[in-house]
Amino acid sequence: MKEKRITVFQVAGTYIGTIVGAGFASGQEIFQFFVSFGIWGVAGLITITVLFIYFGYIIMELGWKLDASSHLPIVAKVGGRILGSFSDMVITFFLFGALTAMIAGSGALFHQEFGLHPMLGSFFMALITVITVLGGFNSIINSISTIAPFLVLSALFVSIFSILSAPSLTGIDTRSIEKPVMLRNWLWSAILYISYNIVPSISILGPLGRETQNRKIIRKGAIIGGLGLGIGATSIFMTLFINAETVKNLEVPMIMIARRISPVVQVLYSVVLLAEIYTSAVGDLYGFASRICNMKTKKATFVILICSVLAFSASLAGFSNLVRYLYPSVGYCGVLTLICLIYYRVARH
Repeated sequence: MKEKRITVFQVAGTYIGTIVGAGFASGQEIFQFFVSFGIWGVAGLITITVLFIYFGYIIMELGWKLDASSHLPIVAKVGGRILGSFSDMVITFFLFGALTAMIAGSGALFHQEFGLHPMLGSFFMALITVITVLGGFNSIINSISTIAPFLVLSALFVSIFSILSAPSLTGIDTRSIEKPVMLRNWLWSAILYISYNIVPSISILGPLGRETQNRKIIRKGAIIGGLGLGIGATSIFMTLFINAETVKNLEVPMIMIARRISPVVQVLYSVVLLAEIYTSAVGDLYGFASRICNMKTKKATFVILICSVLAFSASLAGFSNLVRYLYPSVGYCGVLTLICLIYYRVARH
């Protein structure tokens, strides 16, 4: 039996923090993938909550069994040589793309909230992400698991206030909201949402499973983490659904809603959002670098720095554009990996 290293709540917190990032906490993801489908978005939210628990457990258990230090042993096990190689390429590509989106999201937040040039916010995020990843995997687990619960609590607070202060919940009309061209209906949107969130996260969830003592810790961590993600997503959905017409053209819609509550809440939510962008960026950079090289070698520092510079340059494409086009594209590719995970689980039992 493995020596106990991390607790259930560290597993759950790291799971939440790995998934939550600029797109989630800012409201961009939830708005485009769920609010755009109106009340049917609620069915999508229930679906993703169940799937977060299910896939989180499968992946972490595989990481525990295979002693995985990156996503490669897991995708090779469930997909074989051909499909495993395809999944590996998709995950590696998206880890870089997601890192780019986190850096761009930080720039958008600095610009919208503080009137600073977006490049300043992007550079700041790239810098602190590099410093954390250079500190090693334990440093990553500690930073992610500590910050994650604050996002769920913040989203709940803003959501409750929005519902209580809304003049009427019956006159809400989301028909004028443009649906992303790559999302056909609420169910397919939910599947793609899970795909592009879960599949790249294998690079952190696999090693996270390796660090646990047994399946019991993994199971409880997956349940708590999945429920936390579902509650956070539903809270953000309700907030944006009520304010859909007002926020539909904003890069960081949740901040504007927090501003309505009070300037203090606005600042606090901005800080929480920035922290969540940071946790996701750390996971993305570590996952990408660990696939390219052994993180215990001197080469790792070079890879981390070069990757960060390239992601910073690519972030100039803009945050909302990255969410609109990059995420669904990777979601389509990642569905195959989800099918392989389900098949492996069913066939094994």
